[in-house]
Amino acid sequence: MTKLNKTTTRTIILRIVDANYNRAKEALRTIEDILRFATADRTVYKTIKNTRHNLTDILKNKKIFADMVLSRNSQEDIGRHIDKMEINRETLEDIIFAGFSRAKESLRVLEEIFKIIDKKMVYKFKRLRYNIYDFEKNIRKKRSSLFNLR
Repeated sequence: MTKLNKTTTRTIILRIVDANYNRAKEALRTIEDILRFATADRTVYKTIKNTRHNLTDILKNKKIFADMVLSRNSQEDIGRHIDKMEINRETLEDIIFAGFSRAKESLRVLEEIFKIIDKKMVYKFKRLRYNIYDFEKNIRKKRSSLFNLR
C-alpha cells in the first residue's frame, strides 16, 4: 500500500466522518418518521428523536464539521449508487430495522475514526451506539403493539 501524505490522509478521514455521520443521521431520521406516523407512542418517537439530536450535538460547533462538509466529493463517490441490498425492503418494519443496522454500523465507524482524531469523542459515539442497541431491542419487543400486528 502506498503511503499517503498528511493532506490526503486528512481528506480521507474527513470524508469517512462525513459519510458515516450523514448515514447515521439519515437512518435515525427514517426510523423517527416511521415511528412518528405509524405509531401513537409519543415516548418511542421522542426517544429516537432525542437520539438523533444527541448525534447532532456531538459534532455541533466543532471545526471538523465544516471541514468534513468541505471535503465532501459526492459526485465521484463510488458508493453513491443503489445496490440490490438497499432496494430490498417490503415493509415499514424492514425499513426501520435496516435503519437501525445502518445507524449502528456508522456509529462504530465514527468510534474507530475518532480514535485518531479526538479520543474523548470515542466514548460519546460508543454510548450513543449502545443506546441504539437498547432502543432497537425495545422496538423489537414492542413491535406488535406499536404496529398493531397480529
